[in-house]
Amino acid sequence: MMVALVEMKLYSWNVNGIRAVLKKGLLHPFLEAHKPDVLCLQETKAERGQIEIDLPGVPRILEFRGQEGVFGHGDLFQGEAAGGHQRLPDEFAKRYTFADELKRDSAEEGRVLTAEFKNSYVVTVYTPNAKDDLSRLALRHGHWDPAFLAYVRQLEKRKPVVFCGDLNVAHTEMDLANPKPNRGKKGFTDEERQGFQNLLDAGFVDTFRLFKQGNGHYSWWSNFANSRARNVGWRIDYFLVSAALKSKVQEAQIHPEILAVIIAR
Repeated sequence: MMVALVEMKLYSWNVNGIRAVLKKGLLHPFLEAHKPDVLCLQETKAERGQIEIDLPGVPRILEFRGQEGVFGHGDLFQGEAAGGHQRLPDEFAKRYTFADELKRDSAEEGRVLTAEFKNSYVVTVYTPNAKDDLSRLALRHGHWDPAFLAYVRQLEKRKPVVFCGDLNVAHTEMDLANPKPNRGKKGFTDEERQGFQNLLDAGFVDTFRLFKQGNGHYSWWSNFANSRARNVGWRIDYFLVSAALKSKVQEAQIHPEILAVIIAR
């Protein structure tokens, strides 16, 4: 059942603006060099119809969901997906509260995109940031994290799930260069870390840790103090899979030279 997934190479890339990536001519060389079967993009900051990507001779589906200049996702699929969803299902809005203190509804910000394949679901997610003052922490801990977990578990009742993206949390002290001064700050609060742990406790597998342990493996760096060059960063981007797919994961890597791209195949 899962052999097709063994042959499927998936990438996740927080592009921080797909139009800027296209303007700089970065997407096509990336596709040519890595030839992903599935490319999940976070923080596209574009709506459907705002951009055109010409990929002659390559059968792909391109979907964008989000608000111009704000969040959003896009997915590039080689071949055909059976279907999918462009947000969390409406039923979750009745069970969880996604609006923050400014009445912004994180369920409407283009943060989740799901594609259904023959033997699995692939979900890309851009988890809400708790913010420097932790004003979104209650939303994150009490509503978003449990809603997303419930969602992927619901999908899992039908097919195994692969989900990836910017989860905006460093799970353990191995996942950031300076854990002690950052304890309790956004991205490394007990609540956010517990939200990630709940995913693992539900049986999902952090694919990167199947192959690499220890610190020094990061996907995000501050713009200050030459952090990237010094590799003073955080691992906040992940690929997780259903336990049923654990034996099918052949490789998981972080590619820091491609601006927070991570790969699992």
